[in-house]
Amino acid sequence: MTTYERIVRPVLFRLGGGDAESVHERTLRALARLPRARRPYSPPGARRTVFGVDFPNPVGLAAGMDKDGRALGAWPRLGFGFVEVGTVTRHAQPGNERPRLFRLPEHEAIVNRMGFNNAGADALAARLRALGPLPVPLGISLGKSKVTPLTGAVEDYVHSFRQLYGLGSYFAVNVSSPNTPGLRELQDKAHLSALLGALRAEALTLGGPVPILVKVAPDLTDAALGDLLDVCLGLDVAGLIATNTTVERPGVDTLEAGGLSGRPLAPRALEVVRFVAKESGLPVIGVGGITRPDDAQRMLDAGAALVQLYTGFIYRGPALVRGAVAATRSVS
Repeated sequence: MTTYERIVRPVLFRLGGGDAESVHERTLRALARLPRARRPYSPPGARRTVFGVDFPNPVGLAAGMDKDGRALGAWPRLGFGFVEVGTVTRHAQPGNERPRLFRLPEHEAIVNRMGFNNAGADALAARLRALGPLPVPLGISLGKSKVTPLTGAVEDYVHSFRQLYGLGSYFAVNVSSPNTPGLRELQDKAHLSALLGALRAEALTLGGPVPILVKVAPDLTDAALGDLLDVCLGLDVAGLIATNTTVERPGVDTLEAGGLSGRPLAPRALEVVRFVAKESGLPVIGVGGITRPDDAQRMLDAGAALVQLYTGFIYRGPALVRGAVAATRSVS
């Protein structure tokens, strides 16, 4: 057991009377004060080139941890080979009512119903311009504003994309969060085709193609995933992120609504990664249930090219990052 697990995590989990979100906010503020990383963590055999982007190592921070990019200078210091900010929306929004973030320590899991709380795409763009380039690739996750109806979703995403174009190494299209009403409808063929087509056209007007990835839900059937992949392949999507949180409760007894992440999601996340990698041939970022270094290697064995951490990082701390990098290094 690491020092983080023995000492730091118990203290963090007791802070704020057990309010997980207040601890999250304190942690971000503390990380934001750390000296900015100047070079990436990239031991021999860790480097990857995926969808045309050079990654110093294949272990990234998933979207949701640092939505507004407040601690971007710190994440590379902890060993992450790339960072994904967001999910960001066109309009600043407070998200759903609190409490909305719940730990399930006995399962190494979290339930959240945050609802894309963020300061908006314009504010994120200003922060990223002021910060300047990072030593690792930056992904930007885009979502739909809650106040925007589905009929206006395309322009909502396009506005955010336009404001942030040129500031990210890749863009993730989040159409799979369970916490924004109606969002998952954007995964169907007609809606997704219109959205991806508009983003692709906008990129061409702004200066040229940029890698666009689609983040998928673990709750889709194979048939629905197949339809989604048809759209992605037809519109030259650069890759997929599998998976988002689940509305299912595999082996977990909780009455809290929202998306479940962490160890209980691992089996389904692996199934989805295996399916979409085999059926599409596209690069996949595997995320969901990685709580041990060997879990990261299992994701690569299932077909992922890169992996992301969130809940596992909360339970296991920084040692998981470097442990996962070590587990996934090429020995050739």
